[in-house]
Amino acid sequence: MKKRYQNAFFVIGLAVLAIMVAQLDFADTWQHLQQAGYWFVAVVVLWGFLYLFNTFSWYIIIHNGMPAKPLVGFWWLYKITISGFALNYATPGGLMGGEPYRVMAIRPYVGTEQASSSVILFAMTHIFSHFWFWMLSVVLFLLTQPLNTGNCLLMGCITIFCLLGIWFFITGYKKGLAVRVLSVLGHIPGIRGWIRRFVDKHRSQLDQIDQQIAALHGQNPRTYIGAILSELTCRILSALEIYFILRVISPHVNYLDCILILAFTSWVANLLFFIPLQLGGREGGFLMSIKGLGMTTGAGIFVALLVRLRELIWTAIGLFLIKLEKKE
Repeated sequence: MKKRYQNAFFVIGLAVLAIMVAQLDFADTWQHLQQAGYWFVAVVVLWGFLYLFNTFSWYIIIHNGMPAKPLVGFWWLYKITISGFALNYATPGGLMGGEPYRVMAIRPYVGTEQASSSVILFAMTHIFSHFWFWMLSVVLFLLTQPLNTGNCLLMGCITIFCLLGIWFFITGYKKGLAVRVLSVLGHIPGIRGWIRRFVDKHRSQLDQIDQQIAALHGQNPRTYIGAILSELTCRILSALEIYFILRVISPHVNYLDCILILAFTSWVANLLFFIPLQLGGREGGFLMSIKGLGMTTGAGIFVALLVRLRELIWTAIGLFLIKLEKKE
């Protein structure tokens, strides 16, 4: 990647990160860190492990149907994956930062169209796994939690939302998603005109990317099943973060409850994807889900703050790794 692009991604991400850090109450944060102790270190280290699952998903998508010799190395891709997620955390709309960075990073090795289609497929797989995770969490909730009218209505709404998302992505795997997504975005006031002009100008390239997405998926569907399972495993294991944090204040915490907390929190946060670092949405999700499972509001605040701090640390690590990228 050219140095000026590296610097642009780095500066934008660093500016947003500085704004997020400035909003922390440092005295309160330090008090919670002291209370968490080595469990917070375990949380930070955990995400170094979880990013391996994300990298594996993207790695097998890139090399699907390709010669045995790797086009890009796994550990180099691991670094790009972390930086991409850091930019997603730090930019409004999430995919507006990390996905262009990923495309530009691997383009010299696989070409523009292959880079674009693999990044879109990886983003599709990452989001698709969320819908399956939420669906499995609905089943888990129905099996383990007391039910009332309100809970049943909420589970019904989440189920319908997930089924629509699953249908949308399955169709996207078969026919491509670039034009479909931009067509949907073309109805949003404020960006409608820009999106339509972009589609008209780049129609042939977008059609080629969609054809390549469908072709790559058709070559070996098992690759995408493996990628989805890897991402889904990552979602389930990431509940360990909440489990580690709650162990500090509740030694008898149930891991299944942690999965439900993560599922509801991530659902709320992703509905507010347009907010940088999902600020406020994630915290609200933690408070509602933890209180809904009979825990205290203080526990929700404790978890939300330490998760936010972990995100800031890995965002800083990802931005630093951008500066280690070799220029073209």
